[in-house]
Amino acid sequence: MGDTFSLVADGVSLALTWQSLLAIIVGVAAGQILGAIPGLTASMAVALLIPYSFYFDPWVGIPMLLGMFKGSLFGSSTTAILIRTPGTPAASATVLDGYPLAQQGKGMKAIKMALYASVFGDTFSDICLIFFASLLAMVALKFGPAEYTILIVLALCSLGMLSSRPAWKGLVATLAGVIIGMIGLDPMAATPRLTFGNPELEEGIGLIPMLIGFLAVSEVFRQMSGKAEDLSGRAIRYSDDPADNRVSLTEFIQCLPTLIRSSAIGTVIGAMPGLGSTVAAFIAYGEARRASKTPEKFGKGALEGVAAPESANNAVSGANLIPLLAFGIPGDIAAALILSALMVQGVTVGPLAFSQNPLPLYAIYAALIMANFVNLFLGFGLAKVASVAFSVPRRLLLASVLVIAAAGSYALRGSVFDVQLVFLFGVFGYVMMRFGFPPVPLLIGFILMPLLEENLRTVLLLASTYDEHLLFVFKRPAFLSLLAIMGVALLLVFWRRRRRALAARADA
Repeated sequence: MGDTFSLVADGVSLALTWQSLLAIIVGVAAGQILGAIPGLTASMAVALLIPYSFYFDPWVGIPMLLGMFKGSLFGSSTTAILIRTPGTPAASATVLDGYPLAQQGKGMKAIKMALYASVFGDTFSDICLIFFASLLAMVALKFGPAEYTILIVLALCSLGMLSSRPAWKGLVATLAGVIIGMIGLDPMAATPRLTFGNPELEEGIGLIPMLIGFLAVSEVFRQMSGKAEDLSGRAIRYSDDPADNRVSLTEFIQCLPTLIRSSAIGTVIGAMPGLGSTVAAFIAYGEARRASKTPEKFGKGALEGVAAPESANNAVSGANLIPLLAFGIPGDIAAALILSALMVQGVTVGPLAFSQNPLPLYAIYAALIMANFVNLFLGFGLAKVASVAFSVPRRLLLASVLVIAAAGSYALRGSVFDVQLVFLFGVFGYVMMRFGFPPVPLLIGFILMPLLEENLRTVLLLASTYDEHLLFVFKRPAFLSLLAIMGVALLLVFWRRRRRALAARADA
């Protein structure tokens, strides 16, 4: 026991030197700034910093990378809330209630809720990483294509909570997202689908151009279609009421069940390689709306609608290190980049590290927790800077958003075609808004369709290869567990709706 405490103390001391603390501050600050730039995902932000981290001592370079990863996830939410331009795909769910709050003059309240939720989700997943890394990683390794398929179907079922009325518009939007997600080469046969002979479409529709065009550019077109005198006012209006510019303790406590639930969702999804923070954000948003006593407020400026996706997508950041540290298996691209940095720096991870050399793991744990506090502290500064930066006249901001949208989409692959796609989806999104079609089902259908197709076709391929029927999936305990969870969730939905219908009849 004494040796264990000694190792923990030594590991914490590695991560809490003034050089390491300075590196964490620099990493978090850089991550928040880069994360707010459309087109630069958290993975890209980490990739930009990796070459520079090699010039430092391991316990300076590695904490800087971890800080940048955490900072970029929160930074992306500021532009998502204020100008409906998510810096990363994971922040696209934050737009749904964050932007309506900003339109009501409560942009600072939304940003601070996003900050608190980000730090809460980060800390929750880091604690799970510290105490349950081996257990959660073993559970994650039990998941195969069948389990991923049922999990994605569960996510798509949440579309019923997000679609507007009439329901057929939500179904049409979902189908449109699925069709857009099918464009490109067939993942199995490598044959072109819906490319119409255009080689640019063989790589598929990029997620960043689609999100930027569909969310940001369409909103610019909507505002430009209004009265000319409206364009001369301030772009972002902030309320003079102090209550609209902060999150009270009562509001935080009201959001606490949503924060815990969403953080747990993000942790579980983050521990499973391949899904990522975008999927976690949308699933958490759907669950928050399903569990809410006032679901009709979602999409119109519900504080829970900001807390749910932000806590979930940030919980992924710690959870995707679970399979990395426990088994040496990266959970996503950012974790793979961090793994490469650890290997170059001579830090070994995996099952043997827990027994033979746990000192670096304790140092990583300490750096993760410290990065959360730095993220909270610097987040207030970023919120103030953003409030000033976006308080320009509306006509200047709208022009700037178009420039940023074009630059962000071009920076991803250096393709002019992506810039064209941004404005094409901007027009498409504007038309959908004019005719009352909800954007969320389209986004979820587009994001989840490639994952669903890949895993479903893998299951079918396995069934044909081993000359088995599809019933083989029912021999897998993990599949049966997920199927039971989905069944219980559907029963709860029908029961809740029936109870509301009976209450409405009683009131009538």
